[in-house]
Amino acid sequence: MNKPVLPKPALTNSSLSLKLPTADGGLETYRLAASRTFPAKLEGTLNRVAFSAAHVVADPRADVDPWLTAAIDWDRTIAFREHVWDLGLGVAEAMDTAQRGMGLDWATSLELIQRSVKAAKAKGNALVFSGAGTDHLAVEDARSIDDVIRAYEEQIAAVEKAGGRIILMASRALAKLGKSAEDYAKVYDRVLSQVRAPVIIHWLGDMFDPALTGYWGTADLDRAMDTAVAIINANAAKVDGVKVSLLDKQREIDIRRRLDPRVKMYTGDDFNYAELIAGDDKGYSHALLGIFDAIAPAASYALSRLAAGDEAGFHDVLGPTVPLSRHIFKAPTRFYKTGIVFMAYLNGHQDHFTMVGGQESARSTLHLAELFRLADKAGLLANPEAATRRMTTILATRGVEP
Repeated sequence: MNKPVLPKPALTNSSLSLKLPTADGGLETYRLAASRTFPAKLEGTLNRVAFSAAHVVADPRADVDPWLTAAIDWDRTIAFREHVWDLGLGVAEAMDTAQRGMGLDWATSLELIQRSVKAAKAKGNALVFSGAGTDHLAVEDARSIDDVIRAYEEQIAAVEKAGGRIILMASRALAKLGKSAEDYAKVYDRVLSQVRAPVIIHWLGDMFDPALTGYWGTADLDRAMDTAVAIINANAAKVDGVKVSLLDKQREIDIRRRLDPRVKMYTGDDFNYAELIAGDDKGYSHALLGIFDAIAPAASYALSRLAAGDEAGFHDVLGPTVPLSRHIFKAPTRFYKTGIVFMAYLNGHQDHFTMVGGQESARSTLHLAELFRLADKAGLLANPEAATRRMTTILATRGVEP
């Protein structure tokens, strides 16, 4: 039985306020809500496996062209992962949309994986799985299914050489070339037969990456689900779990109930994760979520309450984070990382709001203002005074004077 873990007493009120822009072009005085403080380290145990798809911290002082070259602050990037590990969460490293396809090429992604795996070992073999895909193979250069297989094999070999575990990411090249369930079975059967340890398979929907439209050989999601489940169950001994990122809770539940019992379901639904993790009398999902980057302390505490049998406490903490997550992941969903990094800036994990690929410009000032409101209402601002100062600074750079 878990030892009860309680947040520090919440403030009964807040005297903090700032001017925030509104949709009608005006300004409102926003008064912050009472804060909540969560433990900085996991106290107790967890009964769900939970990964954060962690972001990288850019180096804003590097002399590079951000749209063309990634400059990473490696110390801050690894420090953020140590923060996640301290909270009992795993790190899903070098993931599609978290870094890949959003500014990091394969060479830089591999360096990130190597550094992260090394840091995890130094942390007592902390949990880290790393993305392996085909993104070093330009889609226009992919001529055959065998090209896709070779690309997967190259990245898998590199991750395994670094001592890492695999998240098998969806392939844009396969989405282009794969015309049938048989094409996908050929690729996944061949690749999975070679991996050293069971992998997590990621089904990333086209709302995250339009280039993946028609994955599994069809635009019909029912048929795609049939193909994916058949391939996964046929290779169950080589599959730790599957992450479904379709933002469709019922489809995730349907897949979960059809999986081989050896295969975990990792929710990738940043709209409905609280209820999917809690589950029902027929099962539940584990988690591999981008939003857990932004809400790691709250997620860790909520999961510890669930493990202690306190489902009400779990929902009390995690439920208020869902509106924030839905806002961060709103369409165009592929730009969600801007909100994730903005939260890291507000909460002091980095001292700037600069992103790889210049992605800090991907969301509007109104979007960031609403993010601040929702984060505050969920009790997710670790230091409200500092977060307010930082929000005010960002607003000033975007022409909103206090």
